[in-house]
Amino acid sequence: MIEVDGLFKQFPGPPVVTAVDGVSFTARAGEVLGLLGPNGAGKTTTLRMLVTLLTPDEGTVRVDGFDTRHAPDQVRAGIGYLSGSTQLYRRLTVREVLRYFGRLQGLSNVKDRVDQLIERFGLQEYANVRCERLSTGNTQRVNVARAVIHDPPVLVLDEPTAGLDVIAAQTVLEFVEEARGQGHCVVYSTHIMSEAERLCDRLVILHEGRALASGTLDTLREATGEHYLESIFLALVRRS
Repeated sequence: MIEVDGLFKQFPGPPVVTAVDGVSFTARAGEVLGLLGPNGAGKTTTLRMLVTLLTPDEGTVRVDGFDTRHAPDQVRAGIGYLSGSTQLYRRLTVREVLRYFGRLQGLSNVKDRVDQLIERFGLQEYANVRCERLSTGNTQRVNVARAVIHDPPVLVLDEPTAGLDVIAAQTVLEFVEEARGQGHCVVYSTHIMSEAERLCDRLVILHEGRALASGTLDTLREATGEHYLESIFLALVRRS
């Protein structure tokens, strides 16, 4: 579903910052690929290039067979993207926000899809509440629903549980597991190692813009001699 090859991105200075330096990976249908790394590792820049918000200086990204440079509209149509900075229209109600994004995606059955997502994310009580009045957890539930309104085959989630309590985070994690079970391709970036251990079929460890290692948790355990993902992560970063 996703093929990333030799991705490279610099930002002008002074000083010039190399945010992503030759990163390559693939993500398949029916799996969750974890993208891990400390702050400044290049995770968010990589994801923004993947979803066409940034153009690579070098390298290619293909999503479901479409090149992000040459077919950005087709790429966007097949992706649901959620970032830590995603915002909602504060003066619209939950139902109005979802209806708006459904129409942007050209859905013919907007009402049915909105009703389905409101029920799925337990938002019935808040459906007619303005978004400015929602708690952090309910805001994020609406954000996830907005991202998947068009039932995209690819989900790109950048720290989707940041700032959430245990109950709200659980809703997001269960949804990701469901999406994988339905054959979706999910790219999942997080700082929470327990989430990555629970969700991710394969992992890519980034540091200073480079991919230090990739593979299953068992593969990374064998490569580092460590058992827990946090210890694996620290061992790889310290060796680099």
